[in-house]
Amino acid sequence: MSIILALLLQVGPNPLAGGMAGDDLVRDRPPRPDGVQSESDATSAWLESCFGQLEEDPARAHAMAQIRRSETSGTDRVLANHCLGTAASELGLWDDARAAFIAARDETPADEDRTRARFAALAGNAALASGDASGALDLLTQAQADARAAASAPLEAIAATDRARALVTLGRADYALAALDRATTLAPERSEGWLLKATLLRRLERLAEAQSAIEKAAALASGNPEIGLEAGVIAVLSGRDDAARASWQSVIDLAPESPAAATAKGYLAQLGDAGDTVPAAQTEEPQ
Repeated sequence: MSIILALLLQVGPNPLAGGMAGDDLVRDRPPRPDGVQSESDATSAWLESCFGQLEEDPARAHAMAQIRRSETSGTDRVLANHCLGTAASELGLWDDARAAFIAARDETPADEDRTRARFAALAGNAALASGDASGALDLLTQAQADARAAASAPLEAIAATDRARALVTLGRADYALAALDRATTLAPERSEGWLLKATLLRRLERLAEAQSAIEKAAALASGNPEIGLEAGVIAVLSGRDDAARASWQSVIDLAPESPAAATAKGYLAQLGDAGDTVPAAQTEEPQ
């Protein structure tokens, strides 16, 4: 294992925030060699300090990382860019974040594909957040290629999912669906891919396929209110008003103070009580 990857796994947030919990970089992490520990103590301490500062004062962490980046090279500079990009993301400085993550990827040794995939994905997400979907697509395509070179199916699935987001923004729905097909094939246990696939299929008016995808998402993460929200939308568009009501009420019961619950309440108000709507033809209830 490289020093960079070992340190990323020890300290700070997952470099793919919001990615799949327990991906193979964490699940299959071998014991840290003694040599890595002795070589990296100072770097590890600095990185831990920088990420710790992020929680209290991201602007200070941003400044710390800029100074560290200007004074170091090699692994230290890569990790300074990692903290800098994360701090910039916290501050909404998406162009700064993108530049820092690109620099981190480019300065990571060429044979460390998994680490490079993580940084490319972070850069792509920063580009997407800034509104540059085309630039994001290029970076996320690179992230997917790096993950494929590393033979890391979970990382490739995450990159493919994020590519789909960029493709939808660019109006390329068919290509986005192909990316989500790839993501759900590579990581069928990851609910996010199924949720996004269900949403896209629903927008394409392929409701039977959308229903199948949302059922898979719900089976994997029944406690995710976004899944219940989407399940209700698919149900009501399929003429199953009672199923929609049940899905949206489950969102409210699960997370009553969440934005998803507020949306669910609005949907329920629009749909009205059962007596206010014309009963739809009876179809099989969603699982």
